[in-house]
Amino acid sequence: MADTREIGREDLRLAGEAMSAPDLHAWFVREVLPLEAGLTQFLRHNWRNKSDIADLLQEIYLRVFDAAQKQLPENTKSFVFATAQNLIIDRVRREKIVPIEAVAEMDALLIPADDPRPDHALIARDELRRVQSALGHLPPRCREAIVMKQVGGLSRREIASRMGISEKTVKWYLADGLRLLADILYGENTGARR
Repeated sequence: MADTREIGREDLRLAGEAMSAPDLHAWFVREVLPLEAGLTQFLRHNWRNKSDIADLLQEIYLRVFDAAQKQLPENTKSFVFATAQNLIIDRVRREKIVPIEAVAEMDALLIPADDPRPDHALIARDELRRVQSALGHLPPRCREAIVMKQVGGLSRREIASRMGISEKTVKWYLADGLRLLADILYGENTGARR
């Protein structure tokens, strides 16, 4: 009878049998937990709110563990980092307004170099170019207001003060600029004033 303390990954997937909880835990400790330092560094580089890192790590571990209960990934490191990337993208999508700096940082959300899928980098760079090009097509004052708000994180009041205009005008610039961006990026008539 084999010693279950040293079960290899191939042994855990034999004949599609369900993996026992102790075997799954052993796999997790052996394959996933050693990636924590690199994963933490990846999250610190790609997530702007550093106080969320511990929560993000726990959610990644939960997602990886849940998926491994169904089937172990063939490349654990790539799977863990892809899970981290997807979690960040999910979090950004859940925000009401996607900050432009988050879109710009999407270029950095690449699976580690040992992953054989370079198409992710190409897609991210293409999206970044599209956003930069769309920003270039905005009227200068709209672009200025959007960049101050989304990149600089300034309030409407601060933007109004810096631009020498009223808060109501800033509100109009922001709304109109975002509608124009959506129209440029997605080719739909969103009702933006021209």
